[in-house]
Amino acid sequence: MFPNQPGPIGIFDSGYGGLTILHGIRQLLPEYDYLYLGDNARAPYGPRSFNVVYEFTRQAVEKLFEMGCHLVILGCNTASAKALRTIQQVDLPQWDSQRRVLGVIRPTAEVVGSLTQSRHVGVLATEGTIKSESYNLEIKKLHPDIMVSGVACPFWVPLVEYNEADSPGADYFVKKCIDQMMRIDPLIDTIILGCTHYPLLMPKILKYLPAGVRVVPQGEYVADSLHRYLLRHPQMEQCCSKNATVHYLTTENPDKFKEQAQIFLHEPVVVENISLG
Repeated sequence: MFPNQPGPIGIFDSGYGGLTILHGIRQLLPEYDYLYLGDNARAPYGPRSFNVVYEFTRQAVEKLFEMGCHLVILGCNTASAKALRTIQQVDLPQWDSQRRVLGVIRPTAEVVGSLTQSRHVGVLATEGTIKSESYNLEIKKLHPDIMVSGVACPFWVPLVEYNEADSPGADYFVKKCIDQMMRIDPLIDTIILGCTHYPLLMPKILKYLPAGVRVVPQGEYVADSLHRYLLRHPQMEQCCSKNATVHYLTTENPDKFKEQAQIFLHEPVVVENISLG
């Protein structure tokens, strides 16, 4: 059904935020080939139902497998929260039991135990990710003693995608969510940025965070987790081609993708339009 020769590592996101995950992975593992797919035409996924997010994500993963990927990273918190488990348990055995799909929530949940001293952790994310309680469940599974509180930040993604992350108007929305988080639990000493867009708001986030509170962006931790995964699974590592290339696919207008990608990557990209479903 799918090509068997070595192929690129697939990175999927509903939009542009997964580019921060791709950037983190390429910083650590530059020798591999990567294929990034953004379902920009149907973004955002955050407000959509579990079933819709699962169906869209399944279509994207299948497309990346068809294009030669043996390993796909869901560089999207909403897709990781709402679709990953079903794809792993239901679809992969039917498609190809040798292929793998990984998410971004577990790597972050794994590392947070070594970062928090107070054992009180906050999660800032989209409405869909917060409602799924995926971070709460994953962190509790790994670190039962940690208290987890979540706040949805519905305006943060538009601020990034409309290139307003540095604007004075962004201050209001960033401060509002952080203040809400600290009111819920003043003992929080570590905050996970549970959306891949949010690192682009880092200057504002750091501006309004109380002293001593650590921020956890996902890119470097997902990259480190992937590196360890490939070391543990040499057969999968051998299925990942190594020519240091990266290709970009979008379901939206390629010109619009190029413009947005500059915000996330600060480098020009060549992008191809594809359709899903």
